[in-house]
This record gives sequence, structure tokens and C-alpha cells, in this order.
Amino acid sequence: MTFLKMFGTRLLSIIPTLILASLIVFMLQRLIPGDPANAIAGEYATPERLAEIRGELGIDKPLWLQYLSWIGNALTGNLGVSFMTGQSVTSLIAERLPVTILLTTFGLIVGVVIGLPTGVYAASRAGGRLDRILTSAATLGLALPNFWVGMILILVFSITLGWLPGPGGPLFSSDPLGSIQSMLLPAVALGLVGGAEICRQVRSAMIEDLGSDHVRTLRAKGLPGMQVLWHHALKNSSLPFLTIVGLQISRLLSASVVVETVFGLSGLGTLIVTATNQREYMVVQGVVLVMAMLVVFTNFIVDMLYRVLDPRIK
Repeated sequence: MTFLKMFGTRLLSIIPTLILASLIVFMLQRLIPGDPANAIAGEYATPERLAEIRGELGIDKPLWLQYLSWIGNALTGNLGVSFMTGQSVTSLIAERLPVTILLTTFGLIVGVVIGLPTGVYAASRAGGRLDRILTSAATLGLALPNFWVGMILILVFSITLGWLPGPGGPLFSSDPLGSIQSMLLPAVALGLVGGAEICRQVRSAMIEDLGSDHVRTLRAKGLPGMQVLWHHALKNSSLPFLTIVGLQISRLLSASVVVETVFGLSGLGTLIVTATNQREYMVVQGVVLVMAMLVVFTNFIVDMLYRVLDPRIK
């Protein structure tokens, strides 16, 4: 009952965060230069026609009334309609969301596969040659932009070697296998930087734990070094590792916008870039709100896992 009470309390606490996020999304969108009425009617539209379009879009009303109308409809799943295509924003997001979720998931897997073992081995050889090589590589990885890594991967593995498909790819709903294949290179481009950050943070957490009294006691009892390293020390560093993973999910979601554009994937990233260029208020607001919800709920899940792994956390 205590855990269920805590779960309910924490779940209710994210409501003000979502309201604040929706308000920020709404207000920032209104600060973008340009008028959607001009984008619809064209450069030479009459003032009467522009006023008519603004009335149809509802952007001639006071901002507070526009926000209440939008957030009220959003609570029912209605995020508006794209004025360029006439398609509902909810259906547009539903088409593109699986691509972004898969890309983020694959990118996180790549980051963990690269960062976790390298961080552990760097910590086990702290101050040695291997440690210096791995930490230098991780520092370099943090400095590399995702879009540059993506272009290099396209040049090498797609254009030069022809091993993997290049930019572009089908929607997951129409061709799941083709969509997954087209995400291999973008996932690597997305996950390399995350792997570098995971490596550095895991190394720091592990070095501190490897120097603790209980690890020295385990070694004095004759436990094999690998067992101490991977079973005991890594387990004790699970909370910092979980923190890193939670932060990486948020970072990967934001970085996916650039990576999707570089690789021409039909995800939320390319959708929001196109919608911003076309001054599609409803589409941009809907996409950013959904991504903000993903980040908030990810942090909520990580917060709950903290309490499962360490009951001392209240």
C-alpha cells in the first residue's frame, strides 16, 4: 500500500509539469515569426481573405482563449488539423511516432552496448593505459556532432561500401522490416555520443565503488576479480547508471530531430521541421507536446525504478 500510495502521488505530481510544458510550447510557438494565414493564402492575399483564414484557424482570438481551446481539445485526443494536408495532427503523429520510438530505442541500445563495458573496464584499469585510451575516446565522442557522424556513416557504409541502405526509409506501419533496416546507421549515429557519456559516467561511479571498504573485503575473501567487478561493484553503481540512462533517453529524443533529418526518416523530427517551415502551429504544438510527455513519463518511470532498487529513497 505504501508503494501504491507513493506511485499515485508521484503520478499526480507530473500533471503540473505537463501543464507548464504545454503552456511553454504554446507561447513559444506564437513567438516564431510569420503568419500561418499568409502561408495558406499566399503572398498576394487580400486583408479580408487573411482575416477570414485567421478566423477559421482560431488565431484571431485572445491568446488565453486559444490556449484553453487547444488544451481542452488535446485532453480528448484532438490536437487539431494540419491546414496544409487536412489530416488530423493525431493521425500524423501516430504515423510518425513508431519511427522515432524505434530510433531512440536502438540508439539507447547502441549507447549502452558501447558505454557500459568500456566504462567498467576503464574503471578497472583506472590510471592505466587502457583507461587513458578509453576516456580519450569518450571525450572525442562527446565532441562529435550527431549530424556529422551520420554523414560519415552514410559516406562509408552506404555510398562507398554499399553494405547498408542510405537516407530515406519506409514508414514502420507500411514496411516494418524495411523501416528497421533503414534505422541501423541512424541508431549508430545517435548512440555513439550517448555511449561516450555513459562510459564517462559509469567509469566515475565504478571507480568510487571499487575503492570502497566492502569491495576490498570481497577481494580479501578471495572472490574472482571479474565477479567483484561485474556482479558486486556494477550492482552498487546501478542507481547512477539508471540516472544516466534516463537522461540519455531525453537527450536522444531531442537529438533524433537532427538525425532523422540527415537520414530522411519519416519520424517526428522531420515532421516538426517541415511543420515549422510551413508555420503549422497545430502540428508543431502537437509534436512538441507528445515529445514532452514522453520525456516526463520517462523520468517518472526512472523515478519509480529508483524506489524499487533502493527502498531507502522516499
